Amino acid sequence: MDFIDAKALRHFLTVVRHGSFRAAAEQLNVAPSAVSRQIADLEYEIGLPLFERTARGATLTPAGSLLLEHGRRLTEEGGLLREELDRLKGGEQRRVAIVCGEGFVGDLIDNGLAPFFTIYPHVRHALQLAGTDAIVEAIANGEADIGLVYNPPVETRIRSIAIKRQPLCMVTRKDDALLDAGRADLAAGLHRPLALLTEGHGTRQLVARMAADAGLAIAPVLETQSIDALRRFAMAGGVTFLPHFAVANEIAAGLLGACELDHPLALQASAHLIVRAHRRLPTSVDNLASHLSQNMAAFRL
Repeated sequence: MDFIDAKALRHFLTVVRHGSFRAAAEQLNVAPSAVSRQIADLEYEIGLPLFERTARGATLTPAGSLLLEHGRRLTEEGGLLREELDRLKGGEQRRVAIVCGEGFVGDLIDNGLAPFFTIYPHVRHALQLAGTDAIVEAIANGEADIGLVYNPPVETRIRSIAIKRQPLCMVTRKDDALLDAGRADLAAGLHRPLALLTEGHGTRQLVARMAADAGLAIAPVLETQSIDALRRFAMAGGVTFLPHFAVANEIAAGLLGACELDHPLALQASAHLIVRAHRRLPTSVDNLASHLSQNMAAFRL
């Protein structure tokens, strides 16, 4: 194998990203047969199958996994090269992709991006919201540059640039008696009208683990992907569970109260700023990651 055709590699990476030949063809705006032909040429060149084709899509073989890592390295090195060439031309404009949980948004904009824009006005940013599992996958798969995530699972494909303990809190109206004890009791909160994020979010996973440890059932009357919906539910007298930084503005305005949960798992929960493991960060990504870790309330010491 002397070389890998760039077009074929692009088709391969698109199949991996979208999970099937047909979806990749739609993304690339070509016929599915064209994608199949490019993959077949790659497999002939390599001498091994890259995918196992099933009715549900295409999954990587061991050879496919090796090629995926190679393709990601080439993509990242290409990004680094483009950035350095732009710098030599006198412009350092680059698009940095950020993915985060909704609870980070206020802190990210107010304390992170707003001051960063004045320092690096030529860098462009894209922001996507997602749950914990999706954030980890986006970073691990190279679909985003920086992730802000609450209490992620241990994952060798990512690394944390900044970590700050952010205990999980019971959140409800400021005058609710549930908050009077100094440390909130999980069981008491679960017996009140409860709203939780849907599966795949760090707070939901944490509450489920704590409840299971205590033999308690979780029966939320509201499940949502919206942090704003949780805040409004709590303002109306319900109970939810979020880290303090996710409701800091509402607490400061006297609209909500928050009390740390009296449970070791809740007290050790943390906010993470993550990037892909073993990746050499472009200057613009490194600058932003350093700025966020130093200026966002979620990561300040």
